[in-house]
Amino acid sequence: MDSPGATKFTFHKIGQRRAFLERECRIVFPFTPNRLKPQAHAIAHEKLRNSMKSPDELKETVVRAFCFALVCLMAMIARAEEPASLKLIKTIPLPDVKGRFDHFAMDVKGQRLFIAALGNNTVEVFDLKAGNRLRSIAGCNKPQGLLYLPKGNLLFVANGGDGRLRIYDCASFKPLVTIGSLDDADNLRYDPRADRVYLGYGDGALGVVNPVTGVLTGSIKLLGHPESFQLEPDSGRIFVNVPGARQIAVVDRRTRTVSEAWLVPNAKANFPMALDERNNRLFIGCRDPAKLAVLDTASGKSANELAIVGDADDLFYDAKRRRIYVSGGESFVDVIEQQDANHYKLLERIPTAPGARTSFFSPDLDQFYLAVPRRREKPAEIRVYRAAQ
Repeated sequence: MDSPGATKFTFHKIGQRRAFLERECRIVFPFTPNRLKPQAHAIAHEKLRNSMKSPDELKETVVRAFCFALVCLMAMIARAEEPASLKLIKTIPLPDVKGRFDHFAMDVKGQRLFIAALGNNTVEVFDLKAGNRLRSIAGCNKPQGLLYLPKGNLLFVANGGDGRLRIYDCASFKPLVTIGSLDDADNLRYDPRADRVYLGYGDGALGVVNPVTGVLTGSIKLLGHPESFQLEPDSGRIFVNVPGARQIAVVDRRTRTVSEAWLVPNAKANFPMALDERNNRLFIGCRDPAKLAVLDTASGKSANELAIVGDADDLFYDAKRRRIYVSGGESFVDVIEQQDANHYKLLERIPTAPGARTSFFSPDLDQFYLAVPRRREKPAEIRVYRAAQ
């Protein structure tokens, strides 16, 4: 007979509590009354009622279950509070900048950040110590590629609109040299060994510029407009994304010719690129479909591939943490962990904003920068993240 004042339970209530614990605290119960066949309900109900011998025992059982659930909840909260791989530490507003952004450049010693505000026809200059904008360089025409050289304190700005490559003195920010015409002037890279600047432009070429004289000394023909490209310091090779040809062109810097051409495996629209020279791995960001292709730089063959954020436009390899950062216009930054040269996994997907696909990573400052374009009433901004260990 039931004890006076004993709490009455139904299988429906028990099922609700167990479902909650299974869902929220990841507790798995092998026995759930709701899963019993109807003919077994009476037997199960009788056994359950007989097992509840007194209100005190019932109270103790409930308290134990509550404490266990509380421990599970605290563990979940602790996991949620673990530091993210990229921690937002600062936001720099750009209320008067409109349109989309293109590429970044960095003055590490002076802690100045440069970004090509293509849609605004300006280059924005930031003081990272103070966390504010220093100035805008006006008079640009759809600026795309940027390159800062500490030697001479020079800033190279490739203008896609008028095809001009302008070199600025970063003390006065006055133009020193203008080189043209280089149609659709885009990405820029520097070779410190040869003291040469490489510029992607036109329907398919890499221009070679002497930064001392400001003279275009030659060009290397390609099968289409070059997007991101990376210089391999020790081998003298340049890997060039040529999405129009669905290939990676391998350029010999000494002969200034294309020595090989690797097809992009099972994808197209290969725009961003990063290099892990130590492990002989080349990372290619593709948009159709959205995936990261990992290539062996010794053979050009695929080593792995992984789904990534859509509309990827920038990609960086963090050698210190063995991570890859991919920013895409689909409103995320993907952080990918390199387990070894052939194995990769998505570590984190960080929400950002629509169209925020332009980024830059500084291994010297351990910071990641993301350009967020203006959206209706929300002004443009630069988000500064710290790379966590």
